[in-house]
Amino acid sequence: MDPIDRIRAFNRDWTARMGLLGRSYLGTGRTVSEVRVLYELYHREGVTARVLARDLSLDEGYLSRLLKRFEGAGWLDRRPSEEDARRSDLMLTEAGRAAFEPLRSASRAAISDALNGADAGAVADALEDATALIDPAEVELRALAPGDGGWVIERHGAHYSEVEGFDHTFEALVARIVADFLDHHDPARERGWIAWRGGRRIGSIFVVDDGGVAKLRLVYLDAAARGLGLGRRMLEEAMGWAKARGYGRMRLWTHESHRAAGRLYAAAGFEMTGSRAVRTYGRDNVEQTWERDL
Repeated sequence: MDPIDRIRAFNRDWTARMGLLGRSYLGTGRTVSEVRVLYELYHREGVTARVLARDLSLDEGYLSRLLKRFEGAGWLDRRPSEEDARRSDLMLTEAGRAAFEPLRSASRAAISDALNGADAGAVADALEDATALIDPAEVELRALAPGDGGWVIERHGAHYSEVEGFDHTFEALVARIVADFLDHHDPARERGWIAWRGGRRIGSIFVVDDGGVAKLRLVYLDAAARGLGLGRRMLEEAMGWAKARGYGRMRLWTHESHRAAGRLYAAAGFEMTGSRAVRTYGRDNVEQTWERDL
C-alpha cells in the first residue's frame, strides 16, 4: 500500500471510531460542524464570523445560518468589534458555554475509548510529529529551565540505549553532567539550550568551560526533527554565544558511530584532533575529539 492509501486508511478507521460518519456527532444531536464552531467560540472569545469562516473553511452563508440558530437558543451574543464597527465579535453566553461542556466531555470520552488502552502521550506525540511534517512549526531555542534537566537525562538514556546499545552507565554519566551543570555552572561562561517545537522539547545543546576552551556537551536532536537544519542552527547558536563570551576555541567529544553528527561538525569547520578505541557503556566504541577556532 502506498503512503497516500495508508493515510486514507487511517482516516477511514479514525472517522469510524470517533462516530463522525453519522448525522449526529457522538449521539449529541449536533453535527460535526456545529460542535466545531461551538468549540472555537468557547476557546476564542471575540472572534468575528469572517475570521471563523476562514479558519474553519466554512461557507459564510452556512456559518451565518448556524450562528442564528445559536442566537435563537440563547447561546450567542454579538458585540460591535473594537477593530471594525461594521463587524461583530461573537461570544458564547453562559448558557452557550454550559451547552458545550457535555459535548467536550463526550469527545474526550470517545477519544479515550478509541485509544483502546494505548499510551495517550505516545499517540499525541506521534500526531504532533505528523503535523510538523505537514506544516512545520517554528522551532524556538530556549535557555535551560526547571524540568529540562530531567528530560535531557531521559532522552539521552533512552535514545542511546535504543540506537547505540549503550547500557545504564551512559545514562548515569549524563545524569552527573546535568547535575553538575545545574549545581555549579557559571551563567556568564556556560549555558544550556533546549529546542522546542509545537509545545515539545526536541533537542538540546550545552556549552561548558573546559580550561578556557568552550566545550560542547549533551548535543541531542529527536529523529523526527532531523533534516530541518536544526542541528546546524543549534551548533551556530552555541558557537556564536561562546565567541561572544571571549572563547577562542571550541571542543567536543563524540563517537565514531555518530556519523551524521560527524558530518555536521565537519561542515561547521571542526576537525577531528584525536580518536581512541575504548570499551564503554557496555560495548566497544571509538571515541573522537573534534575542535575548531572561533
